[in-house]
Amino acid sequence: MPVGVHVSTSARRNRVRVSAHVSGAASTAVRPLLEAPRRPARVLAAFPAGVYLEVRTELEPTVIAVITGEAVRLPNSVLLAGGLPRVEMGEEAWVGDRGVDLGPLSLRVRRWWDPAPPLGQVDLASLETAAAVLARPAEPAPGLPGNGVVAALAAACGRGWLLGMATAAEQLVGLGPGLTPSGDDVLAGLLVTLRHLGTATGTERAVWLAGWLAATVTFDARTRTTPLSATLLHCAARGEASPEVTAVLRGIAGAQQLEPALRRLRRVGHTSGADLAQGMAIGVDAVLSLAGHPGGRP
Repeated sequence: MPVGVHVSTSARRNRVRVSAHVSGAASTAVRPLLEAPRRPARVLAAFPAGVYLEVRTELEPTVIAVITGEAVRLPNSVLLAGGLPRVEMGEEAWVGDRGVDLGPLSLRVRRWWDPAPPLGQVDLASLETAAAVLARPAEPAPGLPGNGVVAALAAACGRGWLLGMATAAEQLVGLGPGLTPSGDDVLAGLLVTLRHLGTATGTERAVWLAGWLAATVTFDARTRTTPLSATLLHCAARGEASPEVTAVLRGIAGAQQLEPALRRLRRVGHTSGADLAQGMAIGVDAVLSLAGHPGGRP
């Protein structure tokens, strides 16, 4: 049983009583918010394995995910060493001074983890092999199958055409239902891939495009998509992602097996994992094309 969690006789109804003080490990993406003076926040969404808190500040990210080990470790997460209290959407919370106060929960961050670990040097031949794997049809399918805007984005990326990329990206921001719309997930997968693989292969054009695309999708994301998805777009713009995404990047680089990592990613959410994988596939093809490699598909 995790430290700090006590299950009462009503455990069959999944009620968990959380002790007053627990420790946790936080992503460095949320370090500026957590190390700042305490600020008010509100519960944006609550699930058995996680609570999303919207922090009232102009800094990014504005949403922090307070999660248990059963949840997907988003790049804006604080991972608890215990359980979560039962809270309702709209409840008040506090974030800052290296901690989170939520109902009876008083969480203090003791450790940090990096959501954007560097890949090191990567050979373009590894990307060509990975591109073929990523191009195979798989289940679940992405949330925007056959979408013309996604196809236009892929074509513009392969040509290194910034205006075409920006035009398609603006149409994709916020496109689709849910806390993280499919269009945003495609863009997040693309941004992370262009930045990391562009750097790892020395393809400066890909890194340059990632910077401009990041500026395009984050400029007014707060007004065009959900608070959580806007936060994740800002994370992706800096190359920050969940372990499922970074595992696929390592698979693309040849540092681990790609196909098992890709299957784990595609199982994330309803279509979020598949959408992220679609964006990553576009990014791999773009890096190959921009590097002048024959495996690229403009």
